[in-house]
Amino acid sequence: MTRFFWIRHGPTHAKSMVGWSDLPADLSDRAALERLHDFLPDTAVVISSDLSRAVDTADAIARDRPRLPHDRDLREMNFGDWELKRFDEIDDQDHIRAFWDDPGDVRPPNGESWHEVSARADRAVARLISAHPGRDIVAVAHFGVILTQLQHGLGIGAYDVFAHRIDNLSVTELTLRPDGWQVGRINHCP
Repeated sequence: MTRFFWIRHGPTHAKSMVGWSDLPADLSDRAALERLHDFLPDTAVVISSDLSRAVDTADAIARDRPRLPHDRDLREMNFGDWELKRFDEIDDQDHIRAFWDDPGDVRPPNGESWHEVSARADRAVARLISAHPGRDIVAVAHFGVILTQLQHGLGIGAYDVFAHRIDNLSVTELTLRPDGWQVGRINHCP
């Protein structure tokens, strides 16, 4: 049994689509970080995406837990030409509506589709399960990556998984059992 504790990085306060831009996290809420640290299993290994908002969040909660190298496959979705733009700033409104309303193969110009980010995150999860069987794994990642894994755990479509909130510094728990994924807490803020 492998348990994943998916943590969304600290807030960036950006009001736009933030994918691969390396914006820093606001980690000034020391009490929230302390509660998060205390909530997580002491024996877990900790990994994060390679973007600083996830790296710094992971470092803030890891402390004495073993810290694995950053994993680029845990990055947020690549929004391509839409990066750092608000929904209403996109010229092709039909395209962006299709991207959010029918997630799957639709991709932003020079970006990646929902299926592509899901496959990328799945590769990272498979590597982690193989390298750390039966361990507790704290993975500090991003909204999109966490939703891809929640989608698998719940066995629902991409559109439906977008109904779930994944707040900054929240925990979403998924456990891999012999019979498949089991979903625990979703968007839990300790």
